[in-house]
Amino acid sequence: MVKKISKIPFNGTPEQAAQLEEVIAAYRGDKSQLMTVMQKAQQIYGYLPFEVQAMIADGMEIPLEKVYGVSTFYAQFALSPAGKYSISVCLGTACYVKGAQAVLDRLTELLGIASGECTEDGLFSLDACRCIGACGLAPVMMVNDEVYGNLEPDQINGILEKYKA
Repeated sequence: MVKKISKIPFNGTPEQAAQLEEVIAAYRGDKSQLMTVMQKAQQIYGYLPFEVQAMIADGMEIPLEKVYGVSTFYAQFALSPAGKYSISVCLGTACYVKGAQAVLDRLTELLGIASGECTEDGLFSLDACRCIGACGLAPVMMVNDEVYGNLEPDQINGILEKYKA
């Protein structure tokens, strides 16, 4: 999976920057703690935009390329913020066989984003996952904690409209 860089402008607050500086100060000089700093930064901001990666690189005296490499290698790090409504489409075997890719394609078309991205208004983020444990309802997607099963691509617009309202 290729992680996409967010199209949403970075809106970090001075309070978040101060929190991150405290974290960096606690680990400055110990390059082996890069992952720890990055995890804590993601807790503060919710994701790791370029600006936060640059702050980490500068503060830890580590090349930005290294920070970016770690952030794109490990699945735990997000380069885009999560939307108010986080959509996960199951692409596990049962869901895939029953048409989950068509559901994901329809979401991509309607939202104008790919898996791993967030809409510019911050309302929706989209991800594909491997299994959510609802194989009997395949194909399945979740919007936050709400499960939608036995999906057909033509149902997607109505589901999205519920959340836009």
